[in-house]
Amino acid sequence: MNSSTITRDFVQADVTEALIDEAMPLLEAHWREISHYPDIPLSVDRDAYVMAARAGFVRAYLCREDGALRGYAVYFVRKHLHYTTSLTAVQDVLYLAPELRGQALGAAFIQWCDEQLWAEGVQVVTHHVKLAHDFGPTLAALGYEQVEAMWQRRLDRG
Repeated sequence: MNSSTITRDFVQADVTEALIDEAMPLLEAHWREISHYPDIPLSVDRDAYVMAARAGFVRAYLCREDGALRGYAVYFVRKHLHYTTSLTAVQDVLYLAPELRGQALGAAFIQWCDEQLWAEGVQVVTHHVKLAHDFGPTLAALGYEQVEAMWQRRLDRG
């Protein structure tokens, strides 16, 4: 298919069981690609996502290509517990199908998500980045600053 005939859209969506069902193949591919602990199985708490969405705390943004889901960005949005005058968005998951990367589409998608968040009053957006799959340069080009580093320890490994 000629790439000029492909329609790509960025859309906001409600988090529902149907959306989670549609996203599962991408979520599984995403988990296989980036999981630092592949022995911990992917097990999405669907009820928690749907309840958080109904409570108004979740934003799901999708990248569709000819209607097919090809990427997503999910954020938890709420007033910060330490800075109650600031509405913040913390990225939960961000994924774009590998064949769509390297075309500036990821940067455009993040920028679009930022615009949607800004339109509803979000002041600060936080992204977490796996060191093995660093898209820090993309975030830096969009004006993000590296503010913290995150460390993990597996307590079940002694």
